[in-house]
Amino acid sequence: MNYFLPQTDLKDFLEEKYKLYASPSFIKNDPIQIPSRYQKREDIEIAAFMAASLAWGQRSMIIRYVGSLLESMSESPYDFICHFKQKHYEKFDHYKYRTFCQTDCISFLNALKNIYLNHGGLQKVFSDGFQQHQSISSTLIHFRDVFMDEDFALRSVKHVSNVSKGSAAKRLNMFLRWMVRPNKEGVDFGLWSNIPPSALMLPLDVHTARVSRLLGLLKRKQNDWKAVEEVTANLRTFDPSDPVKYDFALFGLGVFEKFGKDE
Repeated sequence: MNYFLPQTDLKDFLEEKYKLYASPSFIKNDPIQIPSRYQKREDIEIAAFMAASLAWGQRSMIIRYVGSLLESMSESPYDFICHFKQKHYEKFDHYKYRTFCQTDCISFLNALKNIYLNHGGLQKVFSDGFQQHQSISSTLIHFRDVFMDEDFALRSVKHVSNVSKGSAAKRLNMFLRWMVRPNKEGVDFGLWSNIPPSALMLPLDVHTARVSRLLGLLKRKQNDWKAVEEVTANLRTFDPSDPVKYDFALFGLGVFEKFGKDE
């Protein structure tokens, strides 16, 4: 069953749900609470990147395992990253979250060290990619190329979304939402000003995709990059300056209201 509504009614419906779910109470049970524990910009970036990178599965488990990972980096993930050496590897000997293990931890931490010491940090890498290409898809491809510039373990490659092969890149798009969207609702951070919120793409997952199809926002059957482009283009007709604010609405409808599941 679908719930297709006239365009005006659909916009009003999404606006209502956006206002309902885009609030500080959302943070309580969401992985975005993890970077919210930090004050320094670089610490927030690194904590947010790791939280987004491991954001699959139950949210309570994501919070638990990412929290454990960051606790291993002492009080400042940024300071830990900058001084990360082989002697620190043993801290992660027994780390495992689903398919993300010690080898993946080390690959990611070394890649982040390279980015902060040699490429100006995460903000600069993403911002440079956007300034060069003016599209999020090319920005994510640029980031991936830089991120895996060092001796990145072959088994860890699967944990970095590849838009050039059609990945929906849900976790990277979510990370960008956190970093770019302004903090007007008290949820996202708005730390990066070189990428406009209007350019962001929806973090498409099974929940937002299902609801989008029910509402007629998405016709494509696969949850891939073309689907991301389709649904984001439709959301942009409702708010061209901030299309991914409706991520809150779609996610809330899917996860909290189980929208359409009783049909």
